[in-house]
Amino acid sequence: MDKLLYGAAYYPEYEPCQRMEEDMDMMVRAGFNLIRVAESAWSTWEPRDGEFDFTLLRRTLACAERHGLSVIVGTPTYAIPPWLAKKYPDILADTHRGRAIYGPRQCYDLTHPGYRFHCERVIRRMLEVTREYGCVIGYQLDNETKPYDTCSERAQGMFREYLREKFGDVEAMNREFGFAYWSNSVADFDELPDVRGTVNASYGGEYSAFQRRLVTDFLLWQRSIVNDYLRPGQLVTHNFDFEWRGCCAGLQPDVDQLEAARAVTVAGCDIYHKAAGELTGEEITFGGSVARGLLGGSYLVLETQAQGNFSWLPYPGQLRLQAFSHVANGAACVEYWHWHSIHNACESYWKGVLSHDLAPNDTYRECAEVGREFAELSDKLAGLSKENRVAVMVSSRSQTGLGWFPSCAPGKTPDKNYSDYLMWLCGSLHRLNVEYDIVWDAQRDFSRYELLILPCLYAAPEPLIAAIRDYVGAGGHILGTFRTAFSNEHLKIYHDAQPHGLTEVFGLTYDRFTAPEGAALRSDVFDLPRGSAASDWMELTELRGAEALATLEHPRWGAYPAVTLHSFGRGGAAYFASCFSPEALDAVLEGLLPSLGVPVPRERYPLLVRRARARDGGKLTFYLNYSGETLPLDVPPDAAPLLCPYPACLPPWGVVITEG
Repeated sequence: MDKLLYGAAYYPEYEPCQRMEEDMDMMVRAGFNLIRVAESAWSTWEPRDGEFDFTLLRRTLACAERHGLSVIVGTPTYAIPPWLAKKYPDILADTHRGRAIYGPRQCYDLTHPGYRFHCERVIRRMLEVTREYGCVIGYQLDNETKPYDTCSERAQGMFREYLREKFGDVEAMNREFGFAYWSNSVADFDELPDVRGTVNASYGGEYSAFQRRLVTDFLLWQRSIVNDYLRPGQLVTHNFDFEWRGCCAGLQPDVDQLEAARAVTVAGCDIYHKAAGELTGEEITFGGSVARGLLGGSYLVLETQAQGNFSWLPYPGQLRLQAFSHVANGAACVEYWHWHSIHNACESYWKGVLSHDLAPNDTYRECAEVGREFAELSDKLAGLSKENRVAVMVSSRSQTGLGWFPSCAPGKTPDKNYSDYLMWLCGSLHRLNVEYDIVWDAQRDFSRYELLILPCLYAAPEPLIAAIRDYVGAGGHILGTFRTAFSNEHLKIYHDAQPHGLTEVFGLTYDRFTAPEGAALRSDVFDLPRGSAASDWMELTELRGAEALATLEHPRWGAYPAVTLHSFGRGGAAYFASCFSPEALDAVLEGLLPSLGVPVPRERYPLLVRRARARDGGKLTFYLNYSGETLPLDVPPDAAPLLCPYPACLPPWGVVITEG
């Protein structure tokens, strides 16, 4: 990772004509130094069972070597060829929605022994070829791997053995899961019913955790194969993705990414975000924070948009802004998906750097501008580290819990889920220029941070609660939200005062909650926007030492604390008893964070300020204009311009980097 990597995914097998030399000439002229290949083309490499043809892959790698391009090779296991589905009809995943039909990618049962056999065979045959080429700097395991909701008899049999090992005694499982409800108790693990029909959140939630474990096991298994072919210095990565709702929208619910990252040497991610007039950079900040937290260092953006999906065409200047935003968050690689637009199939309008005419265009020319600047600054910008004072905790089990019990009235479609509340908080930090790291609920040491934020930590095991108490007692600060510490890791609700184990820390408790329809948000402390109101969830809290900084005022329920602050040990704890608008949240955090040990910078979105430390110890500051307007720029007089002489004002979508 001694230089910035910059490039695109490259699929000559998709192109309508042979133009590899021309493509790579254009890449080099644009400053690209990296391509990712091969992960999408199993049927090209093995057109018939046991018949392998890597001619095109050899040509691609040889051409890359001639052009001085580095290559990451992806194992081609995420899209199975038709002959494999025909050979094993039961290879198609049996899910909550029924049996998958061949056609889409990732339609298989990743526990199927036939699938595993053919995966290993094609991986080994491919790596026997690619190990010969010096341009190959590493491998990507599979592609955006998930469990694909496999509920096959085989997978559920493995789950029963997992439960047998976890609990040992069937009565212990009955008690922990509350199986007495509706007569669900079993006398033996072999009596456990099909998970697809369960009404028990503990049982269903544990199956979700088991499915996430399948992903970790699968990636570790692939890593064990790749290990047999690795040269010293080659990397192993995976392109972790996020919850998807038209773009990246929060924590990926189907993967325990911290555990799965044990399979790689360098974390990678795919960050697709809002664009053009909706570009905010929030997804870039969040995705980078997740990827950076997996292994605690620089990461690879293995896919992001160039032109991208319909309506994603960036305004002039935005590609450059986006590229430097990734680097400012600690990325050591920016790679577009993909080089050329595709002429067939469902992603034909997900455009690459080149349009369908394969000719240089304004997108290509802006990429070339980025490429020149990346090459010029690579020594300074490769391998940046971050020293953030705030951490946001994510929890897959809490995400599952809120999926079973959303914040809405029975019978109503939930407006928000776990990721919405997570991004509600992260989005406000982004707008306030308070940089943050992501930590996981499996971690226990938070001592490097001044503030730990707990968005809807619904499923909190006792050891985690104890670690949080110790952290605050020793001088740390926490910010908890509604629905925190309500159940244990198996979604079994605690039967004492809520929030369980943290009532003394937060200095409050509650035993009732309701929809906050008509509840106004009032404060004499915060400068709230006019008409601020509560939404989604309202806890009727009782103070036990905490100070109310804002209240929820309801015409029938009266006034209840909405935002509180409490001292505990040598630290402090704030609590939100309800959700409210992003504008109100910005006002609350701006006034609250200094009381939690975190200064709030004076700059505000759309001017983003990001700080990092270079490998030589130097301090770098990125000024990023996320607007179409010219913004005033106040740079310290002793800061040296790194990118170019900095202007008095930052132009629309502009970037300035200073050192010192």
